[in-house]
Amino acid sequence: MLGTRNAVANLAVSDLDRARDFYTRTLGLEEVDHEGDELFVLKSGDTTINVYRSEYAGTNEATAVTWEVDDIDGEVATLKDKGISFEHYDMPDLEQEGDLHIADDFKIAWFKDPDGNILNIVGKLREPA
Repeated sequence: MLGTRNAVANLAVSDLDRARDFYTRTLGLEEVDHEGDELFVLKSGDTTINVYRSEYAGTNEATAVTWEVDDIDGEVATLKDKGISFEHYDMPDLEQEGDLHIADDFKIAWFKDPDGNILNIVGKLREPA
């Protein structure tokens, strides 16, 4: 069944060159494959992300990709230095502190790619008891 298989994220973008620059240069992912002028594949840790051209790019209003990081404060600072602006959401049970949203055991920060796809990073505050 599917529960034993790896899954791949798919992101729709309007401009592959602009997306390639954002995901490789700004976020530091590695391009590992491409399919002509319509799709390229990124490696992120042990996973892959298909980035493909679509007229529906950026229409998803929910988070598309999440990365878990060890030092979320450092990651936010690094991304801000690279020109990333963070999104601020009013969500129940999350307190906002600067660009971070904080819950009991994690911090989260949302940002968008050039097409408006919502991405986020999550960092644990402490190990659960």
